[in-house]
Amino acid sequence: MTYCQVIVDIAHSQVDKIFEYSCPEGVQPGCRVKVPFGGRVVEGFVIGISQTPSFDASKIKPVKYVYDEQPALLPECFALMERIVSRFRVPRAVALRLFLPSEMRLGRVNEVYTKYIKLIDPGISLSKSAKKQIAALEELKNGDRQFTPFCEEFGRAAVNALVEKGGAEVYKVRRERMPMLGEEEEYTPVPLTPAQEGALEYIEKSDKTVQLIHGVTGSGKTEIYLSYIAEVLKRGKTAIFLVPEISLTPQMLRQLRRRFKGQAAIMHSGLSAGERFDEWWRLRSGEAKIAIGARSAIFAPLENLGAIIIDEEHDSSYQSETAPRYSTIEVAKLRANYNGCKLILGSATPSVESYICATQGEYGLIELPDRINKKPLPEIIISDMRNEIKRGNNSAFSRALREELSSTLSRGNQAIIFINRRGYAKTVICQDCGYVAKCENCDVSLTYHSEENCLKCHYCGAKYHMLSACPQCGGVHLRYGGTGTQRVVADLKELFPKARILRMDNDTVSGKDGHYKILSAFGRREADILVGTQMIAKGHDFPSVTLVGILDADMSLHFSDYRSGERTFQLITQVAGRSGRAGEKGKVVLQSYSPENYILRYAVNYDYKGFFENEVKIRKATGFPPYSLICRVMVTAEEDKAALEVLKEVYFAIDGLRKNCGDEFIFFNKMHSPIKKIQGKVRYQVLMRLKSGKLLPQIYDIAVRCSTPSALAYVEENPVNLS
Repeated sequence: MTYCQVIVDIAHSQVDKIFEYSCPEGVQPGCRVKVPFGGRVVEGFVIGISQTPSFDASKIKPVKYVYDEQPALLPECFALMERIVSRFRVPRAVALRLFLPSEMRLGRVNEVYTKYIKLIDPGISLSKSAKKQIAALEELKNGDRQFTPFCEEFGRAAVNALVEKGGAEVYKVRRERMPMLGEEEEYTPVPLTPAQEGALEYIEKSDKTVQLIHGVTGSGKTEIYLSYIAEVLKRGKTAIFLVPEISLTPQMLRQLRRRFKGQAAIMHSGLSAGERFDEWWRLRSGEAKIAIGARSAIFAPLENLGAIIIDEEHDSSYQSETAPRYSTIEVAKLRANYNGCKLILGSATPSVESYICATQGEYGLIELPDRINKKPLPEIIISDMRNEIKRGNNSAFSRALREELSSTLSRGNQAIIFINRRGYAKTVICQDCGYVAKCENCDVSLTYHSEENCLKCHYCGAKYHMLSACPQCGGVHLRYGGTGTQRVVADLKELFPKARILRMDNDTVSGKDGHYKILSAFGRREADILVGTQMIAKGHDFPSVTLVGILDADMSLHFSDYRSGERTFQLITQVAGRSGRAGEKGKVVLQSYSPENYILRYAVNYDYKGFFENEVKIRKATGFPPYSLICRVMVTAEEDKAALEVLKEVYFAIDGLRKNCGDEFIFFNKMHSPIKKIQGKVRYQVLMRLKSGKLLPQIYDIAVRCSTPSALAYVEENPVNLS
């Protein structure tokens, strides 16, 4: 008798244990099973096999069903599971779910097969009257046929009779629901530049696990990634390639398929359940060697990894906002160390944290300061929207942008209009002088709360009266809000009635191919102007785009976040990089109510290093990450009373920590979450700024211990946003 150790797929700390069952021979660690549990049958994961039971064999129940012949989970999954459980204090089942498509885990999707029929014995004896059987037998001499059309042609009764008599045999072939994104294109090798060859050589020879490629937009980072993957595949290894947005995945998949054919598999939530399942199994079976996708693809079921590549590594989408709240880069480092492979991070605007690691020698650093075609970066023109208001222009477009659009369209080129809604918060801005309401204690922008008609700081909880006039210039033209994509498209149609315009935002990209269809149409020049939000800001390469207009460029500057300057610099640099990538020089019109802001000046000159040095000084002086750690324990519940009870328990437990380790705390307070209610649940928070992560394990334990069936407490580290 064989016994297996099973983790049941129930996300609850009370059953977060290893249970023992008897099982058939051949079951291996990593297989999914169905087991009896508490009066019902549940799914589970086999994590170990033994020949002897650990207690009375007569009390051990048998496994009901085994899903997998080949284990779905790799040994590496269990090693990562232990690290994730230890780090984030989640049940083992929650950690293991990361490694499986959700539909597969819930048994809602399976393999799809096509039935075929083939000739077995051409000499079997058939009655002369069995004309259909004879005809079917003759037809099979020409080769195998699909079973269903064959039955339609010769009759199911005749075909079944032929099979029963041993003349033919029916067999199944697994059908792959592979997402096909346009026609396959032939790959033409591109000679590498000396800079690209030098980058590859550096990565190969460096003793650092993590390599950061800091290259301007258009500097050829993608070709470095693909060339390194080609080398990895030659050695019989595999690769993971991550991009931040689903909209970028189809474009990158096409490049990978052009070069590596069927060895690339796509993993993202935009696929159908069947496609996602089949792509996952192609990777698990070894048929595909390269996983391409957004954040969740870091858990791709690949063995023998030779490279992990994270493009646009600065992007906030690489931080999970659901349990376990992992950083993709942190998980990638664990996988790179486990497999002994290189982790390559790439960006034109690396995160401050990554660039510090690179400049201090923790990461290898590769600088690519020039575009691959030697063309200059686009010229950025700042339009002062305060002057536009004074001239009576209340539209979304400055005179400079209207003139540049007119010139671009007349030359037969394309334009992108980007609306900066990513950093949008109801921040109060004076349209006369550009004043922004800020907290006196924290030097971050205040957020307008309409229900209380007041301004609040999301860092220290300070509350201010709503302004009736600007305290700096006395102006009464106070503004908060943003311009929507629909309004922009309508205004553009009025200004340029002959222009063909495409809109790309969350409302227009429905369906699994929504992003791809819009971007493909624009790439085929079926439109003159593309209007969109952050999903058009990065990664795309349109040779005919010579103009980019950035509306509300400074909105993200006024977001209540210590990273608002960094995000604004990144956003402007990224979206500007969509212009002038081919023959003609590109131009960017950047509209702002704060044109004198130092962040915009760095962005206009593409001065990342100047921005970085200034930002590091500010972070050091103010004690913000990476020179501290912002930690938030969020409490959510349907009832206010239940949330408050847990909030108090969390607060007093952490306050006990603070009394023992007071030197670790820079800031500590409890308060309403800025957005008090989401999806019917009230939200409270305990907010801390800590000198290090030394106390994180205890804080995670407190959150787990204080959570109740009616109120959940969970921890966030350096939250992507504090709303």
